[in-house]
Amino acid sequence: LAAYLAGKIEGLGPDFTVEKFKGVQSNRTYSLTGANATYVLPRRPPGKLLAPAHAIDREYKVMEAVGKVGFPAPRTYHYCEDESVIGSAFYVVSFNPGRVFWEPSSPGLEPAERASVYDDMNARLAELHGLDYAAIGLGDFAKVGGYTARNLSRWSGVYDQTRMIDIPDMDWLMAKLPEMAPKDEPTRLIHGDYGLTNVIVSPDAPKIGAVLDWEMATLGDPFVDLCHHLRPWWEPADETGAYSSLQGLDLAALGVPDMDAYIGAYCRRLGFSEMPHRNFYLGFAQFRYASMIQAILKRAASGTASNRTILHRQDRVQE
Repeated sequence: LAAYLAGKIEGLGPDFTVEKFKGVQSNRTYSLTGANATYVLPRRPPGKLLAPAHAIDREYKVMEAVGKVGFPAPRTYHYCEDESVIGSAFYVVSFNPGRVFWEPSSPGLEPAERASVYDDMNARLAELHGLDYAAIGLGDFAKVGGYTARNLSRWSGVYDQTRMIDIPDMDWLMAKLPEMAPKDEPTRLIHGDYGLTNVIVSPDAPKIGAVLDWEMATLGDPFVDLCHHLRPWWEPADETGAYSSLQGLDLAALGVPDMDAYIGAYCRRLGFSEMPHRNFYLGFAQFRYASMIQAILKRAASGTASNRTILHRQDRVQE
């Protein structure tokens, strides 16, 4: 790796240390620390993978595109598709120092700081959805149009293949959601998994320093992206640690806006008076997440889960 990167990455030098980040769920990610600089190297897992999985070339492309117009993403430096270097494709981006909060209550912040972080997180999502994706070189990044129908079909199929008990409400949603789907869905550049755990808060200010984890970015419906992002507001809390929720917390005391205020701020930033088809989008977000949980539970039951510790329970699907 040192021989390959020689002369390609400023400040790294020939003698640098490599350390794997903990907690990364998808692509293995490492820090490269030289005498004068630190960088980040994500790589595809070695071996045969499903075609759409771990598409780090797409992730690199979208970060490069949004970075050129000033959006806070890690700065891109180099992409390598030559698997002979370290055994799989990889790329190198900037290391962005700062804070990552795994709980939506963001412990350690003052209420005014927390309010600023949430407001800036809202503003950055609206900024992303407001970009002219064609003008920044992403016109061919994905199919244009039909995103919601394809996504709904995909997650309905996932649920059908992984169902373990009969849940009438899930069957009702699978039948009802296609009927409720908007016929005039907008197409924007969407992140796919935007949230507090996928942003770095600047070390010295309550602002978003960098947005991470662009693996699921595509061209799709921004309101699907928004309602997935709203998960901490609508997801019930429990004590297993499988997820994080804002329910049951004193949001005003924390400085966190309630869901209606947060949606309203997002809509104003994009010039909407309100979120259209609200019931559909929130219902779809909840159905999709329930399907994700069901798939995890099915893999655990069949012994194919990647993590032996499964915190989800079957009744979470119903909830």
